[in-house]
Amino acid sequence: MTTSEGQYDIVIAGQGASAYAAALYAARYQTKPIVIGETFGGETAIGGSIENYPGYVDIDGFDLMMHFREQVEKYEVPIVDDKVSKITGVEGCFEVETQYGGTYQTQTVILGVGRERRKLHLEHEDEWTGRGVSFCSVCDAPLHRNNIVAVVGGGNAAVEGAILLAKYATQVYLIYRGEGFFRPERIILNELNRTANITQLLETNVTELKGTDGLESIVLDKAVNGSNELTVDGIFMEIGADPRTDLPKQLGLNLNDQDEVIVNKNMRTNIPGIFAAGDLTDASGELKQTITAAAQGAIAASTAYKYLMEHPQACPWHARALPQEEAVAV
Repeated sequence: MTTSEGQYDIVIAGQGASAYAAALYAARYQTKPIVIGETFGGETAIGGSIENYPGYVDIDGFDLMMHFREQVEKYEVPIVDDKVSKITGVEGCFEVETQYGGTYQTQTVILGVGRERRKLHLEHEDEWTGRGVSFCSVCDAPLHRNNIVAVVGGGNAAVEGAILLAKYATQVYLIYRGEGFFRPERIILNELNRTANITQLLETNVTELKGTDGLESIVLDKAVNGSNELTVDGIFMEIGADPRTDLPKQLGLNLNDQDEVIVNKNMRTNIPGIFAAGDLTDASGELKQTITAAAQGAIAASTAYKYLMEHPQACPWHARALPQEEAVAV
């Protein structure tokens, strides 16, 4: 759904779990929110099968995010497929500009833009994305039936990706620079160790991608079976993600040493009227999950509503009465 430019009580940047949850709660508070996000569903939508979201024994991440979106659309919240590129403070208000030329005015902003996948920064990594190089095991695993592939990383995503790929590929190399895998869930680690066609290469790094018009082999800093070069049909970079900091840095938000936006328990940032939620923030420590993102989005919307109630005249675009909190069913 798209919408014309205009004035809103809350502009929500992002289309992941935190953004949709914020939109749902903002709508139920009878404010006027809008969701603007470049990529539907965030990391959850490409996360494959999800077994730890309450209420569902097992659900595909894309389907779960579709449920989120449908619930938001029920409240007729506009959803714009675009990227917020600039936010400027203007006399107690904020002007939000998008990549494709949209301009929106608002009194409050909730940032739920999440994280961006890390790269190894090797030659050809970007050039060969889609030609042997991938950043999403769930998305591309079926393309590698009867192939030989490598997965780089040591966390849950890498281990889960290797296990999934092992169902299609004849051989999977799971490559990690550390001495042991980085805090994967015990149940997943047990499954990894039971999967016969996964070879675990610890304390090992990929140093080069080789091929002519796409990936044909990788070079390691340690020999495997007498050679530092492995012939592979694909490599999957599952090495984590970093917070998207363009907007936070532009706004002057306080960041921690991991570039996460620092928020208090109510998802407030150091800039009045700007709130943040989800994987972008330090709110849940190392636990970055769909459930934590959704919870933080709900909290951010509640806090934004209270901010609007407390500062009814702060922004001349929104000098209007909002429903009182006690009259809103939540």
